[in-house]
Amino acid sequence: MKILKKIGLLLLVVFIIAQFFGPEKNDGDVTSVEAFYADTNPPEDVKLILKNTCNDCHSDHTRYPWYDKITPVNYWLAEHVEDGKKHFNISKWNDYSDKKKDHKLDELIEMVEEKEMPLPSYTWTHGDADLSQEQIDAVVSWAKTVRLKYAFLKEPQ
Repeated sequence: MKILKKIGLLLLVVFIIAQFFGPEKNDGDVTSVEAFYADTNPPEDVKLILKNTCNDCHSDHTRYPWYDKITPVNYWLAEHVEDGKKHFNISKWNDYSDKKKDHKLDELIEMVEEKEMPLPSYTWTHGDADLSQEQIDAVVSWAKTVRLKYAFLKEPQ
C-alpha cells in the first residue's frame, strides 16, 4: 500500500508541475479573417455560424475555453487547432489560388453536409456549435454560391 501512495504522490507532483507548461497559443490577430469575409461575403447568419463554429480551429485566432488552462487538455486542444489550420486556414485565404479556394469551399460543403464538421468533440464542449439542419443548409447554400465565383475565375479565358 505504501508503494501506491508514493506513486500517487509522484503523479500528483508531476501533474502540478505540468500546469506550469503548455503549448504555444493560437492568438494571432483576430482581424486576419476579414479578407475571407470580404471575399466570400457571407450573410450575417452564416458569418455568425462561421465565427462560432469554424474560426477557433480554422484561423490564426482561437478563443480558448477556461479548461484550456489545464494540462494535458491544452495540448489536446492545440493539436486540434494545428490540424484544423493545416486543412483550412481562413486567415491565409488571400494566399490561396482561386482553384484552391474553390477546392476548400467544396471540402467545406462536403464536411458540413456530412456533419463531420464541426467535430463532435467541439460541439460537445461548445453548446452553440451544434448546427441545426437550417444552419447547415444556410452554410452550404452560401458556400455553393461563392464557389460559382471561383469556378468562373479558374476557367481558362
